[in-house]
Amino acid sequence: MAQTLTIGTASAAPGSIARGVIPVTHLAGGTPVEIPVVIVNGAMDGPCFWVNGAIHGDEPEGPLACQIALAEVDPAQLKGRLVMVPVVNVPAFEAAQRGNPLDTFSYDMNRIYPGNPKGYLSDRIAAAHAAAMGPVADFEISIHSGGAHSYLAKAIFVDESPASVELATAMGPGWGCIMSNFLPKGSPMAHMKELGKVGITVELGGRSATSPKEFARVGRELADSILNILRHYKMYPGTAEYPHPRYIGEQEALLAPASGIFLPADGVEFLTMMEKGDPIARIVNIFGDTLAQLVAPADGMFFGLRALPNVQTGDWCCFFCKVSGTRD
Repeated sequence: MAQTLTIGTASAAPGSIARGVIPVTHLAGGTPVEIPVVIVNGAMDGPCFWVNGAIHGDEPEGPLACQIALAEVDPAQLKGRLVMVPVVNVPAFEAAQRGNPLDTFSYDMNRIYPGNPKGYLSDRIAAAHAAAMGPVADFEISIHSGGAHSYLAKAIFVDESPASVELATAMGPGWGCIMSNFLPKGSPMAHMKELGKVGITVELGGRSATSPKEFARVGRELADSILNILRHYKMYPGTAEYPHPRYIGEQEALLAPASGIFLPADGVEFLTMMEKGDPIARIVNIFGDTLAQLVAPADGMFFGLRALPNVQTGDWCCFFCKVSGTRD
């Protein structure tokens, strides 16, 4: 039988929705530090699917996806629980920065998770979140994007366990770029693995796709994946759809070999197979002279490009998936 689920101040009886917060601490001026949470508790018993957004504060795609999914999932038809934390790192989100500007020493929460209840401020926020998620969640996705820096197309990181590959596949059509992260650490995905459960990191969106139309598209596609996962695990009515092909790959970050203006090559497309040596972009000086070129380091596809064209030597330019085969 389905039972009431309580997380922080949110308590949802079977067949209901409840909103609340996970309390953490207070700031010097008395402002509470709290993590928002919403529980969609199904009328029927089943697993708990947990969705995390905005562990990086400049990545608003997760909150939008959670809003859309919340409006569309009917708890009366749900088997199990859908728990969504639209914003994990509230101070970073309020500042629209990658990390918490109030915290120098544990700035990036996706590198120090599950934190430390006696640590720096971001450590304590992460620890409060982990303490709430760990005992409840059966499987989890963390939604990321290119943030203020770049645009990332549909890409997923898994630990290569069968359960993580299954969860990645359940993201649905278009999510075939599935890359290995054999020893994840410092993230919700890593924490779930340590608990003997499953989590994955998904990427979609960023600076080049924050115009109203593009932002709405990204939020819709991510919400569709949340619904597809519910259908795959028989938690919600409907037929799940799947990506084809599903690639086996590893990430490589391509850095700028020179300073100048970053110009992607004509005709190159995200998530499209390339051969080793194919052009991705070039860097020109202010007069248009080519200073350096970026090429595919292996057979594979790029899934992320920087948004701002002005670039310094050593800046991140491109995320490339080196493809070693398919999973089909």
